Amino acid sequence: MSLAIIATAIGAITTIAVIFGTDVLAAVVLRPVYAEVDETTLVQVVGRGHYYGDRRLPGVGIAGVVLTVATAALSAFWGSLAAAALATVALVALLLWLVLFGTIAKPINTTLTAAALGGTVPTDVRALQDRWESIIPLRATLQGLALVLLCVALVVR
Repeated sequence: MSLAIIATAIGAITTIAVIFGTDVLAAVVLRPVYAEVDETTLVQVVGRGHYYGDRRLPGVGIAGVVLTVATAALSAFWGSLAAAALATVALVALLLWLVLFGTIAKPINTTLTAAALGGTVPTDVRALQDRWESIIPLRATLQGLALVLLCVALVVR
């Protein structure tokens, strides 16, 4: 049913937009801010930001993936192959984002969170932050691609 496809696609778009916005904010606004603060401040702000983000955002990200899967499956089931293909490519983009997050960003998040909560400053804090920031443009691009693909899937359904 077309209404079910619309509902899952809009749900996916809405939840993906939250993560996309977070990544764009990090890329455009927070990167230059973090470059200008001292290392103790960097650890406290970034580490505490990850403390809350890593607890509050996974449900949103999971919902985006699940709703994208539902959009692809429902589109295929009801014969909208173009929408199914677009949603499937969106899903691949989200899964690539998850790989980047899980293998590069999450371990850094964990290290900086522990340092912030423990009141320490890792000797390699700038290198850690540089590594984290090195993938943020790609992460934002993958989320943005998923958003655009799902919007197009709504049109072609």
